[in-house]
Parts: sequence; C-alpha cells; structure tokens
Amino acid sequence: MNEKDTKRISKFLSLILRHQPEKIGLVLDANGWASIEELIEKSKKHGVSFTKETLDFVVKTNDKQRFAFNDAKTKIRASQGHSLQNVHIELPVTTPPDFLFHGTVAKFMQAIRKEGLKKMSRQHVHLSANKETAIKVGSRRGVPIILTVRSGDMHQQGHLFYLSENGVWLTDNVPAEFIEFKEL
Repeated sequence: MNEKDTKRISKFLSLILRHQPEKIGLVLDANGWASIEELIEKSKKHGVSFTKETLDFVVKTNDKQRFAFNDAKTKIRASQGHSLQNVHIELPVTTPPDFLFHGTVAKFMQAIRKEGLKKMSRQHVHLSANKETAIKVGSRRGVPIILTVRSGDMHQQGHLFYLSENGVWLTDNVPAEFIEFKEL
C-alpha cells in the first residue's frame, strides 16, 4: 500500500469516526465504536474501498495513532478528537505531569490570552506531553507558537485530565491563568 492511499484512507477514517459517521450511514455506539464489517461495507458504497488488512495497516502505521481496535478486532474507533456530542470515550481521570504543551498560531493568541484554551467544537482541549508534538500540531496552521500549560497546578485545583490511548492529554478547558506566555 502506498503512502498516498494510506493518507487518503486515514483522513477518511478521521472524518467518519470523529465527525460525520452519518455521511456513509454509519452508527457509532456511545463510546465511539463502529463495526469494522459495517465500516468497510458502507465505505465501499460511498466510493472508498479497503479491506480489513488495509484497515489494520492504516491503524498500525498512523503517526498519531488516531485509531484503535477493540480487543476482538471487530470494532474500531477514533482515540480522541470527536466533535460528535453523543460519543463519549470513557477514559479514567489521570494525574498529569506538571507541564503540558499546546501548539497554536499567532491569530488565536489574543483570544487565548483573554479566555484560555477552549475545546471549541471538540469534546476536550488537546495537550501534548512534549514540545515536539505541540510543534507538529501548531505547524498545521502556520508558524507554531508553543504554550506551556501548568497542568500540575490545574490538577491540584480540581481540573480533570484524561490520557487517550494514543498519548494525547485531554481536559475540558485551560484557563489563561495556567498558561505561561513567556515564550512569546
């Protein structure tokens, strides 16, 4: 399988499993799981054809590990990033490290300084455990600005954190008082 096809299928899966399963008539359960058989069948009817083996390859090689199989490998879901309000990935509350990072760009800085980081259309704010990942995230929209979040302090003050299966830290919001703007 070539890189172009892998990327195309990965983007399609992100769209369907995170944002618009109805586009192909797919129904996700309350935890975001979809039947692999149904996903393959309905995708094919909508012009995106792949096999279980191809799906396995895409899941294994996705650089962000965006997707996960259930233990029986009969279902698949996106690890996080859903904009669907009826899907709730059940993750345990987890104690974060003292600092986490968020990649953004200059055009959002005024709002972030005023209101902090908000989940916007997603279910959570996404944070990274290292600056390198935050740089990649911020670079998708231009020249990255990396914010340091005092997640340990947030946790001590009652903010909840979750760690997704692919290592992305999630929280409901990050008030501006917990963001270090010193690098700007």
